[in-house]
Amino acid sequence: MNFTPRFMNMRFSKFWLLLAVILLCLKKHQSTQPGNSSHEPESCNGCSQLTLRVDFSSSVVKHEYIVAFKGYFTANARSNFITSALKSRGIEDWRIVPRNNPASDYPSDFELIEIKGDQRDGVLTLEDHPNIKRVTPQKRVFRSLKFVDEDPSASCNETKWSQKWQSSRLLRRTSLSLSSGFWHATGRHSSRRLLRAIPRQVAQTLQADVLWQLGYTGSNVRVAVFDTGLSEKHPHFKNVKERTNWTNEKTLDDGLGHGTFVAGVIASMRECQGLAPDSDLHIYRVFTNSQVSYTSWFLDAFNYAILKKIDVLNLSIGGPDFMDHPFVDKVWELTANNVIMVSAIGNDGPLYGTLNNPADQMDVIGVGGIDFEDNIARFSSRGMTTWELPGGYGRMKPDIVTYGSGVRGSGMKGGCRSLSGTSVASPVVAGAVTLLVSTVQKREMVNPASMKQALIASARRLPGVNMFEQGHGKLDLLRAYQILNSYKPQASLSPSYVDLTECPYMWPYCSQPIYYGGMPTIVNITILNGMGVTGRIVDKPDWQPYLPHNGDNIEVAFSYSPVLWPWSGYLAISISVAKKAASWEGIAQGHVMITVTSPKENEKNGAERFSTVKLPIKVKIIPTPIRNKRVLWDQYHNLRYPPGYFPRDNLRMKNDPLDWNGDHVHTNFRDMYQHLRSMGYFVEVLGSPFTCFDASQYGTLLMVDSEEEFFPEEISKLRRDVSNGLSLIVFSDWYNSSVMRKVKFYDENTRQWWMPDTGGANIPALNDLLSVWNMAFSDGIYEGDFTMANHDMYYASGCSIAKFPEDGTVLAQTFKDQGLEVLKQETSIVENVPVLGLYQTPPGGGRIVLYGDSNCLDDSHRQKDCFWLLDSLLQYTSNELLPASLSHSENRQKPPTGEGIPLPERMEGNHLHRYSKVLEAHLGDPKPRPLPACPHLSWAKPLPLNETAPSNLWKHQKLLSIDLDKVALPNIRHNRPQVRPLSPGESGAWDIPGGIMPGRYNQDVGQTIPVFAFLGAMVVLAFFVVQINKAKSKPKRRKPRVKRPQIIQQFHQPKTPSV
Repeated sequence: MNFTPRFMNMRFSKFWLLLAVILLCLKKHQSTQPGNSSHEPESCNGCSQLTLRVDFSSSVVKHEYIVAFKGYFTANARSNFITSALKSRGIEDWRIVPRNNPASDYPSDFELIEIKGDQRDGVLTLEDHPNIKRVTPQKRVFRSLKFVDEDPSASCNETKWSQKWQSSRLLRRTSLSLSSGFWHATGRHSSRRLLRAIPRQVAQTLQADVLWQLGYTGSNVRVAVFDTGLSEKHPHFKNVKERTNWTNEKTLDDGLGHGTFVAGVIASMRECQGLAPDSDLHIYRVFTNSQVSYTSWFLDAFNYAILKKIDVLNLSIGGPDFMDHPFVDKVWELTANNVIMVSAIGNDGPLYGTLNNPADQMDVIGVGGIDFEDNIARFSSRGMTTWELPGGYGRMKPDIVTYGSGVRGSGMKGGCRSLSGTSVASPVVAGAVTLLVSTVQKREMVNPASMKQALIASARRLPGVNMFEQGHGKLDLLRAYQILNSYKPQASLSPSYVDLTECPYMWPYCSQPIYYGGMPTIVNITILNGMGVTGRIVDKPDWQPYLPHNGDNIEVAFSYSPVLWPWSGYLAISISVAKKAASWEGIAQGHVMITVTSPKENEKNGAERFSTVKLPIKVKIIPTPIRNKRVLWDQYHNLRYPPGYFPRDNLRMKNDPLDWNGDHVHTNFRDMYQHLRSMGYFVEVLGSPFTCFDASQYGTLLMVDSEEEFFPEEISKLRRDVSNGLSLIVFSDWYNSSVMRKVKFYDENTRQWWMPDTGGANIPALNDLLSVWNMAFSDGIYEGDFTMANHDMYYASGCSIAKFPEDGTVLAQTFKDQGLEVLKQETSIVENVPVLGLYQTPPGGGRIVLYGDSNCLDDSHRQKDCFWLLDSLLQYTSNELLPASLSHSENRQKPPTGEGIPLPERMEGNHLHRYSKVLEAHLGDPKPRPLPACPHLSWAKPLPLNETAPSNLWKHQKLLSIDLDKVALPNIRHNRPQVRPLSPGESGAWDIPGGIMPGRYNQDVGQTIPVFAFLGAMVVLAFFVVQINKAKSKPKRRKPRVKRPQIIQQFHQPKTPSV
């Protein structure tokens, strides 16, 4: 009986411990709710995931055209220009479409008209007017959103965005919010996966509160949000200076929530706090509640932003068309008017070559996404830019990366939610830029170039990630603040050095050494000119090799922008090996000096600013490899969208119909390139016609997915080259004129139904090239799984071999007739379809290999790779070694003779000549152009230096005399007060997991202090409760044994209050 009190108190202590655990679980459960507003998606039973699916479709507005002028004119003047142009041709059935928006009272540089008569004649007439710059169709975009219940393994507190293409052509401008559940591992923190379920306060993670303590909160900075609007009395915002509606709806409110979220990341003043809570918000509602927008709405809104002298503009939209006029023209005009534009780089990762416009523009800050563990988000688009192909090489993008997954922002009516996507990362940078602008005393020093210079020079490089994934690295707000407050107008380069030995950051440059006789390595540098909106390069860049570091073993040539506008230009550097180093191996170094000049603002005497920049160069040189190890990739004959309609190679990919990734070994054929390098092959890229390379230097010419025609001179030269020992491998794709008509689309430029300009490949052109060897592909389209040489394979919309030499080797398979399925929705199985042919030309000649499908090499939609097959084929073409698994395959059959098999013919009425480098229009029948001259590089005269080169080119980037290591950070106090005083009745806790006040901890990247601190506190509390109860329950020892009533009386005596 004397153990009863101890037993009761032990139960009492366990009760307290159990209660603490229950409270912890309840608190954790509450922190995972997506928001406290009734409109937000609620956590469902079983912790299932609510995904916000975004479905897009696009169309052309019938009869409507945007007429762009060469200047700003009044409405009356614009009307007079159009009237005079159309009346001169007798076109009367037209009208100007009224645009009732805030910009209608000001002069404009475009007009929206409706033509119902002869539209093509009307367009051509307008384009001939001296004051009219361009005429383009009016475009309509439709975006629908719906919540779907899927992915139950995902975190309950995170709303995910995904997108699905529904149009026959990719949308030009789309929102870039996407699913947050996809990651690209970089080999770091691989075991730390819990943090992804914890949405973060991005302002605290970036240490914006350090600048808040110094009094910088974004005040007096005008920031524009182009999105879905914002409600008038949203509790998170104080400084909404203007809300404008550019749609045809009579509301300014956000009926979706995306625009509110973006504005909240930038400028929310409480709960999920934005980075610049005191900034002046300008809300531009350019999407309706039905998710409809038009090009003319954006153009009017952009003009109004210029009139309102907006400082920072966030654009969380994008598209693949870098030739989308007049949208691109207006972006240039915005930045030329000192508007700092921040835009999402795109959600088409992890594929390379998927950058979206306008984020890929040189004058725009393009933003990619990472998670809170500093891993590149899988959805974040990768570089390079593809504008410059085939003759040049792409630029480095994104510019920087920042948090774009699980970021918390404002809900539509209040509370907080978390979203993911590069459209989330973009407002994070826009908010940071807004905050940084407010810290600069001399605002005239801030412009699109100087801000980008500060961001990229201060960015923290992520280890193990290349430059086409991370750009210059992760946004570092405080370091950028240091630079801006010590900034002097100057020019800089992006990237700031070229090191072909530094991997993985300098991939793909570092993936292959250079050697004499190889194609020149082209590095495309962006010049940022912080001195003025316009500038130029003085004289020419200088090449200064370091003699102690063998710099005279390399040769350098330049091409560059004649004018740097707006704020930027390019410098393309071609690097080659001197003849004297043909057998030399080692490291060579030097640097390029470039001087940029810009006119000083407000100076009438023509005074100019000058800035000289050094670009270090470091390369690895090896002796020229043997011929059979050198593979030449044909880039010249690959075409892609834009400007023409070039369909995907896999007809199953209906939601992504366009071939827009460049078809380059460093974009959508990246994995194939990496594999070839790992097998010891040296891969070079041919960006000019076949007449421009020395075939005696190469073992194999690799042609994959060719869409271009061939010059007659190319066909003749290739036949001679093969006779002299060059081998040829061709990976083809489908081409069927009936199927091409089936996948037609309504063209946005001519208002006509257009067919694809080619099929997956241009088989008629390939057949012309191969005809001398009695080879040809058919117009059949086949699909199916099969096994070849004990490897599982998939044939995706490939063609068959129609004709092949009788002494060649042909392998056949059994497939489904996909062409019949597309045309008649019927299923048919076809046996003995010839898919692979191998042929040895007469003695002394090379070998030729044909395969009917390239999808097994293409990263875009590859299901099963055929790299093993490419290895075998290269062994055959380079070393005359044909594996027995192919030469003695049970699928081998007699080569087809071509009898009774119709060969595909070029489709009548195709528009390939409009985009071709080979064809030109000739009386309705396109003919080959004159063969262009081969590129000629003018090598720069070296100016040798007898000095030592730096051992490591990558240091903390400096702008002029700014040394980040010597600039002190502002004092960081641990007490982090609220930027805004709380309103009556408002909770003082931030809406973050556990309701923890921001002043209680430092929420750094990768830390889990909030959760474990709370857990630890509860454990400590429970421990003390147990100890106190043990002490109270411990009976006092007395020698005389007393009666039980006295024990009870003594036990309860301390609880009796004394007088």
